[in-house]
Amino acid sequence: MNIRRERNAKIVATLGPATNDREMIAALFHAGVDVFRLNLSHGLQQDHAARVAMIRDLEREACRPVGILLDLQGPKLRIGTFTDGPVQLAVGAVFRLDLDTATPGDITRVALPHPEILSVLVPGAMLLLDDGRIQLRVETCAADFAKTVVVVGGRLSERKGLNVPGVMLPISALTKKDRADLAFGLGLGVDWVALSFVQRVEDLLELRELVQGRAAIVSKLEKPAAIDALDAIVQHSDAVMVARGDLGVEMPAEQVPSIQRRIVRTCRRLGRPVIVATQMLESMVSAPTPTRAEASDVATAIYDGADAVMLSAESASGAHPVEAVRVMDSIIRHTERDPYYRDIITSSHTAPRAETADAIGYAVRHVTGLLNAAATVAYTSSGYSAIRMARERPATPIIGMTPDNAVARRLSLVWGVHPVICEELLDAQEVSDRACSTARAQGFGTTGQTVVISAGMPFGTPGTTNVMRIAQIQ
Repeated sequence: MNIRRERNAKIVATLGPATNDREMIAALFHAGVDVFRLNLSHGLQQDHAARVAMIRDLEREACRPVGILLDLQGPKLRIGTFTDGPVQLAVGAVFRLDLDTATPGDITRVALPHPEILSVLVPGAMLLLDDGRIQLRVETCAADFAKTVVVVGGRLSERKGLNVPGVMLPISALTKKDRADLAFGLGLGVDWVALSFVQRVEDLLELRELVQGRAAIVSKLEKPAAIDALDAIVQHSDAVMVARGDLGVEMPAEQVPSIQRRIVRTCRRLGRPVIVATQMLESMVSAPTPTRAEASDVATAIYDGADAVMLSAESASGAHPVEAVRVMDSIIRHTERDPYYRDIITSSHTAPRAETADAIGYAVRHVTGLLNAAATVAYTSSGYSAIRMARERPATPIIGMTPDNAVARRLSLVWGVHPVICEELLDAQEVSDRACSTARAQGFGTTGQTVVISAGMPFGTPGTTNVMRIAQIQ
C-alpha cells in the first residue's frame, strides 16, 4: 500500500477514550494522521501500551512509517480538597494558601502542597487557579503560607490547577511519575518524547541524559520563562511544541499570537520542527464542523510554516475525531494550494548557516526550482540531511530515504518529508539509482524527470551531509 499525503505540513492527533480501538486508529491514519500522541496526563500505562501495539500493526499493514509522541505530564501544581465541596470566592475576600494537607479547605483557605512554590512567592505576585478563572494577589507570604486577596472570583473546586505567571519555579520539569512513564515509553519504542513546562535548558539536559538517544525530544513551550530563553531552548531541542493552553493562561491572550509566530520563526531559522497545538478545532469536540475562526487559526499556522498542527480533545475524547482530522487535512491542503502561500513561505525564509549541510540544503532548493525537479531525495542515516532540507521549505516534495526504522518514524513529523525505509546503500551510484526508483515507485515522478539528491559521505555517518547529485528517473 502506497500512502502519500498531498500536503507538506503534518497532522498530530491525540489518542484517548474516543479513539481506543484498531478500527478507529486506522480510520484516523487514513484520514491524514502522521503522528499519534499519547497523553500521559490521562489513562493507564497498559492502555497506552495497547495503542502502541495497534499503531505498529497499522504501520506494517500500510507500509508507511508512523510516528508516536509520548507526552509527559510534567509538574502539575494543584490545590488540596474542600470540606463541603466547591467554594464561592468573592472579589476582595482574603484567601489563604498553606501546607496543611491534613485539614480540608473552606471559603477562607485551602492547602497548597508545594513548599517550593510558597518559597519563591513575593507580595504582589499573582496566582491563577482553574486555568485563570480565579485570580489571587499575594499580600503577605512566608515559607509555609501565602495570604492573598481575590482579584477575580468565582466557583472553585478542589484539586484545581495553579499557575504562577512571571515566576521561575524552582522545580524540575520531570516528576517521579514522568520518570516512570519515560522508562515505560522508551521500552515500547516511542519516537518522540515531549517534556512539559520547560523553563530552561537544564530541563532538557536532564531529560536527554535519561533518554540516551532512544527517542527525539520535543520541548513544550508553555511558560513565560521559556520564551525568555527561546533561542537556547530551541537549540537544545529536537523539536518544539507551541502549547498555547498554559501559555495563554500565564500570559495575556492578546500576546499569544505574536509569541506563536516568534516561536515558529525561531524554529524555522534554527531548523527545528515545530508543532502548533491546543484548541485548533476545539468546537469539533462536540460539533461536526469547525468555526471559521478555527479554520483561520489552522491556516495561519500553515502560512507561518509550522511543521505540524495538533489535535487534542478533538481526537482523544470528541464526538467527531475522524472528521476533525479530515477537516484539518483539508484546511492544510487548501492553504498550501493558495497562490500566495509560496510567496509567504519564501518571504519568511531566513539565511542558512555557513555550514556544509545548510549549504547543500540551500543549493538543493534552488536547483530543484531551476530544473523543475519532480522530487528531492535525502539519503540519511540520522535524519539530519532531511531536516536541514526541510528547513529550506523547497517547492518540491522531500523523500527522506533511510535504512533506520526509528529515523523514518521521526521524520514523519517533519515538514514536507515523505519517509521511506530502504536497505543500507554503499556508494553514490546505489544512492542515485535507489532515489530514482523510489521517486517513481512512490508516485513522485515518471521516466525522464529530474531528481535532486543530498547525502553524506562516507555513507552511514550521521551529520555528514556534503553531497548533492542530479539524476534522471529511468
